[in-house]
Amino acid sequence: MSNFSWAIDGSIVGLYLAVTLAAGVWMRRSVRRVEDFLVAGREMNLYLGIASLAATEFGIITCMYAAQGGYTMGFAGALPGICQAGAMLTIGLTGFCVRPLRESGAMTLPELFEKRFGSGVRRLSGVVVVLGGLLNMGVFFQVAGKFLVQACGFDPGTLVWLMVALLAMVVLYTVLGGMLSVLVTDFLQFIVMSAGLLVVTVLILKEVGWTRLVETVQAHHGAGGFSPLANPKMGWTYLINQIMANAAAALTWQAVVARVLSAKDPSTSQKIYSRTSFFFVARFLIPGIWGIAALAVLGWAPLKSLTQAERDGIAPAVAAKVEASHVGAPLAGLTPEEKAALPGPVIEKLEDTTLMAMPTFLSTFLPIGLMGLLIAAMLAADMSTDSSYMLSWGSVIYNDIIAPFRGEKVNHSRAILWNRCIIGLIGVYLLVFGLFYKIEGNVWSYLLLTGSIYLSSMSVVLIACCYWRRANRYGAYGAIILGALIPTLHLTLEKIPATAAWAAQFGKDAAGITAFLAAGLGMVLGSLLKPSAPMDS
Repeated sequence: MSNFSWAIDGSIVGLYLAVTLAAGVWMRRSVRRVEDFLVAGREMNLYLGIASLAATEFGIITCMYAAQGGYTMGFAGALPGICQAGAMLTIGLTGFCVRPLRESGAMTLPELFEKRFGSGVRRLSGVVVVLGGLLNMGVFFQVAGKFLVQACGFDPGTLVWLMVALLAMVVLYTVLGGMLSVLVTDFLQFIVMSAGLLVVTVLILKEVGWTRLVETVQAHHGAGGFSPLANPKMGWTYLINQIMANAAAALTWQAVVARVLSAKDPSTSQKIYSRTSFFFVARFLIPGIWGIAALAVLGWAPLKSLTQAERDGIAPAVAAKVEASHVGAPLAGLTPEEKAALPGPVIEKLEDTTLMAMPTFLSTFLPIGLMGLLIAAMLAADMSTDSSYMLSWGSVIYNDIIAPFRGEKVNHSRAILWNRCIIGLIGVYLLVFGLFYKIEGNVWSYLLLTGSIYLSSMSVVLIACCYWRRANRYGAYGAIILGALIPTLHLTLEKIPATAAWAAQFGKDAAGITAFLAAGLGMVLGSLLKPSAPMDS
């Protein structure tokens, strides 16, 4: 059941989509050079940069994993936002790495690395950035489709068509207008997204109440719902990984760095960071409140996510264990034999209970009219994120993997055509990957680990490139290879039955920390054990 009305809410959503698509396609006329397509001619001002970065870093998937964090960890689930806000503010005030990056005139991080470490490092880093980025983004449309199905009350069979429709809209204006289209639509999307977030949050605080939210967290999570160090799901390993990974993301996440490289000057890029920093707390805290409200209103009842026929097919003893489980762990009390006896679709629905709690709650909590505003806001957030990310990974594929093999003279028309084709192919990949890949465990942990494939190595290489005179190409190779190896190996072991239990016990957070340590070790040993070549000085 859902309060979504096609006549009223559907009209609101349709109007928003029409305006956004028209604005995005209209910007095609301003694209004449490859720099226009990839970095908006480096003319982005402060306020457009703030709106664009805020809109880019809040998509449906952001709302889903942050709400899941609130549902399963209480207010402590907002910790990643606090870590990233602190990193953004520090970098913005000091100019650490971002000032030399903007002054370099590069269009991507790997292009900067070539100036210090050579073309081989540029190509390898480009491959690692794309690998981590596409694995990370591969689940975006799947999660967005699930949100729309649940919030709007659509038939689950429409998930594929929703993914296709979302993808087609985003690809259309991104392919035509590149970064110029992304920036213009980001501004519109920021306005709609902000209005939707504020209205829904105010209504929750009015109807559910702050006191009830706090009492719910205390009842279900105790002190761990307020302090990550008191939460058994978090602890020091989680905290350290969040600090390291979010700082690295602020420095090297290509969709964020693209705003640095598109800014009209280094000072503007720094101000974009510092003045957007608080938003990174809000992007976790606001959806986290939605998730806590879902727990307060719906409670923890994982069996309700199943159909009656599915519930009838579960042995009474197993059903009792699932119903008595702790929030976020519906299968934790089952023996291997009991879990193996459950059908695959039942296991998937039970494991998705925490992810789907927020859209389930909002589907009946919001009245007609506000449902339309919510869906428009979520589509605004998602389209902004998807378009920016597709352009980011496409720019690296073209600029750092393909372009080094071309001649020095740039044919702008051909370069723009190449980028458009690459973005289209990325869209196909995202659809296929989203349909078949199943996330193991918490969505945010998956995104952080896949991001660490390149966050660990790229952050180490960037810092060394900017500030360590003895760094050289051998250290860069060592950092890139070792930094990418650890998270890739962990993701692989998760999917192998014989090693899945060990990978789960080791944990994504430990794997992420190990990746950073390995990348740092690779940079130091590679640089000190091999003499510097002339281009490394």
